[in-house]
Amino acid sequence: MDNGDGSPQGSVTCGSWIRRPENLNLVVLGRSRHGSSSPSVLQIFSFDPKITSLSTSPLATFVLEAEEGDPVAIAVHPSGDDFVCSLSNGSCKAFEVYGHETSVKLLAKELAPLKGIGPQKCITFSVDGAKFAAGGLDGHLRIVEWPSLHKILDEPRAHKSVLDMDFSLDSEFLASTSTDGSARIWKIEDGVPLTTLSRKPDEKIELCRFSKDGTKPFLFCSIKKGDNSLTGVWDLGTWNKIGHKRLIRKSASVMSISHDGKYLSLGSKDGDICVVEVKKMQIHHYSKRLHLGTNIASLEFCPSERVVLTTSVEWGAQVTKLNVPKDWKEWQIYLVLLGLFLASAVAFYLFFENSDSFWNFPMGQDQPSRPKFKPILGDPKSYDDQNSWGPVDM
Repeated sequence: MDNGDGSPQGSVTCGSWIRRPENLNLVVLGRSRHGSSSPSVLQIFSFDPKITSLSTSPLATFVLEAEEGDPVAIAVHPSGDDFVCSLSNGSCKAFEVYGHETSVKLLAKELAPLKGIGPQKCITFSVDGAKFAAGGLDGHLRIVEWPSLHKILDEPRAHKSVLDMDFSLDSEFLASTSTDGSARIWKIEDGVPLTTLSRKPDEKIELCRFSKDGTKPFLFCSIKKGDNSLTGVWDLGTWNKIGHKRLIRKSASVMSISHDGKYLSLGSKDGDICVVEVKKMQIHHYSKRLHLGTNIASLEFCPSERVVLTTSVEWGAQVTKLNVPKDWKEWQIYLVLLGLFLASAVAFYLFFENSDSFWNFPMGQDQPSRPKFKPILGDPKSYDDQNSWGPVDM
């Protein structure tokens, strides 16, 4: 998926995964205009997990009008049925994805409240898909209900210029960062800012992602401190910083967290990516010069595979299989549970057969031992004798 020299297509400006209801993974890429012969387009590609590769030709292509400009950012709805693309002309446009694996089509939809609002560098959906947020280069922050587009928050002076943002797992909070190094937390239900993250004078908070594993909630932020790049962790109960660690050499340009919240990934401004396990904050995968000498524009985990999608203007789109421990499949878990159940049954039977009592109590001298098992179909006469009742005094 490299652009290559002399390619008739424009540069890849953004990209994202699409998880379809039939459990397929697709990729949507936005390409800029290339001269007068190649317009700006949105393209859908299939993904083959067996060879970790995208299809050589797109399944669907949507050509943007010249006045709409180039794609800037893409946010895919968690259902996989829709996605929103922010355009360089200052509008956001929605696209419905329909059809099957071999016949995918895109249907464009206008979003009147998000038309002509200025270039939006950051757009994202909440985890439950009920909210949509857009952060502009002018610092204007908007949060609306989806799909009604009913206004929840509209803050023209949220930041100097919005750099990054993310919804919490329960969609209660939104974290946003600014080009001036500040970061704010917004209480979505109230539509007001809750707090501003503390930082030292020589620190700039650039990127942010909430934990998504459903355990103790944290906020991860990339911090630029001089020539060093750190990853800090904030506790959501107090909004205090509880620690930091250096994970990549140069400043991070993009941050992403896996859908199950197990891994956190950073892409650097010189083309490296690193993937860390959230539980121990240890690096499990590091790719040097994946996008040689260029800024990684987008980085996103595949919804169902340990694979990441990265894009850059110079090197296009790439999918990379992560060198991380394999996850247990659902059938493997059931097989282990079945094995444990059978092992317990065998152990119970052996224990019962080789003990005088189930509880293994000492037997008294006059206490009869446990009787041996007899056939179910015994002598009919003896059966009648055992079940004959003598006279009973009432």
